[in-house]
Amino acid sequence: MSKSQYDPNGVGQANGNLYGLPFGVEEASVAIIPVPWDVTVSYADGCAKGPQAILDASPQLDLFDPELPEAWNIGLSMQAIDEKWLERSKSLRKQSSKYIQWLESGSPANKQKDMLAILADVNEKCGFLLDWVMASARFRLDQGKIVGILGGDHSSPLGLMYALADTHKQFGILQIDAHMDLRAAYEGFEYSHASIMFNALKIPQISRLTQVGIRDYCLAEAKLAKQDERVSVFYDRDLAKAAFEGENWSKTVDRIVATLPQKVYVSFDIDGLDPKLCPNTGTPVPGGLEFEQAMYLIETVVKSGRIIIGFDLCEVAPGKKGDWDANVGARVLYRLANQAWLSQQPKS
Repeated sequence: MSKSQYDPNGVGQANGNLYGLPFGVEEASVAIIPVPWDVTVSYADGCAKGPQAILDASPQLDLFDPELPEAWNIGLSMQAIDEKWLERSKSLRKQSSKYIQWLESGSPANKQKDMLAILADVNEKCGFLLDWVMASARFRLDQGKIVGILGGDHSSPLGLMYALADTHKQFGILQIDAHMDLRAAYEGFEYSHASIMFNALKIPQISRLTQVGIRDYCLAEAKLAKQDERVSVFYDRDLAKAAFEGENWSKTVDRIVATLPQKVYVSFDIDGLDPKLCPNTGTPVPGGLEFEQAMYLIETVVKSGRIIIGFDLCEVAPGKKGDWDANVGARVLYRLANQAWLSQQPKS
């Protein structure tokens, strides 16, 4: 279907394109790179299937966005899911599960050699994924596109962060998440989903990390965040307390946005939302943001004049009893992409 034939008011087209839109990735202005990967998840797996689930759910969305009435027309597309990485993820996940079970059983010495070999193999293959994501992102950025990552677990977007550091001297990260992800090589996995922000802070160009919705973390992470002046944390408990004491969400969001530099990367772990919106995500935690709270935050970032230079959505896992998680994830991704595009348009 050509763009001229597309009816944004009609029935969603199951044409293989994200949201049934009439754009291929080569002509897109916003290119989504799917990363079907969940090798190092420490609780429940399944988010490697997130990209396909969101793609399948996406045509049933109504695409009108009051913030951007012609949103369907910005040119949003996702490149094909690389089944090679999905198969590698499945294979490595079996191995990493054995290793995690060994850790949880007290690391018996009689299996140590085999388990350390598994760990080394997983770390090497996760490094290969990082290189692939980085190269893919650089390719799309060189084409002049805004790039977003659709995970997969939260380790997925690190390569995009490195690619953006090639062209931006300084930028900050706005992280919406239940977890801090500041663990150093969690469980021995150098590129663990629980280590994404620890690894991101190694990138010199990242000048700020602002975390929102955090409610499940360890002492070492809390200490690191307190000691690193680049890190600002808006804990879920403190957000709730502020609301209980009369601060409206608009004022809270102004405080959050004020910590961010001019250029912002948005990292959106779906478990940053209330788990009723993502019950099948790998590590759901009570509390969290409502959908429109999160969207208001992102929209306020853009209205402040800041530029979203890239983004990711991770940890969406399809459930066995329907596509609720994918429906929510598809809507988050759409609004993220719209706002990223809007932030890069010339200001009138």
